[in-house]
Amino acid sequence: MLVNQSVVADIKAIIDQSKDNAIRVVDHQRTLMYWHIGKRIFEEEQEGKNRADYGTFLIKYLSEQLQPLFGSGFSIRQINLYRQFYRIFENVHTLYAQLSWSQYKLLLTIDNQNKREFYIAETIKNNWTVRQLERQIYSSLYERLLLSNDKESVLAIAKNEKQPSDAKEIIKDPMFLEFLGLKREASYYERDLENAIITHLQEFLLELGNGFSFIARQKRIHIEGDEFFCRSGVL
Repeated sequence: MLVNQSVVADIKAIIDQSKDNAIRVVDHQRTLMYWHIGKRIFEEEQEGKNRADYGTFLIKYLSEQLQPLFGSGFSIRQINLYRQFYRIFENVHTLYAQLSWSQYKLLLTIDNQNKREFYIAETIKNNWTVRQLERQIYSSLYERLLLSNDKESVLAIAKNEKQPSDAKEIIKDPMFLEFLGLKREASYYERDLENAIITHLQEFLLELGNGFSFIARQKRIHIEGDEFFCRSGVL
């Protein structure tokens, strides 16, 4: 019996896209976690603002307490970064799920708000990877546009340099693995990452409350006599 071979390719694409989406959901939750940590640190600093060295002491103390428990994502440098993240993006509703934490870290290096908003808009519009965003920042795309009389040509060149966005670049970040509770290893079985991601998705869905139901981590489904296992069942 002849089978349309495109169906296999289509299903593979669906599977890959779903995996990419799951990774991005978890990474966005990580980004929100860093924002809330930064907010809490800033609020605590305001309580002790009469002591000039309180902020420095607080961050050092937090690092000493948290790094042994949660890894290098809570070094003094990283905790300072979370505070800076909150100070620059004070409205949590301005955070974009399309941007990864690694891209936000690049954006934090930009002091000019208009320049930063330009790179945010271009990253979302062109689906830039972390490397692509980094390349455009360090090649001074924003400044070149301001100086150019032919802005469309400058943007066209940048667009032609675009690389396909790949969620796998997110999971290469050691802090992403720490967020999932995984140790830094050269490689992981797909099931290890899958289970860790599903665990975080389950917690996220349960927090949404009414309207969502987490059925099972793996649900058996019968369709016309065939048996399938669907992971992370949600209704």
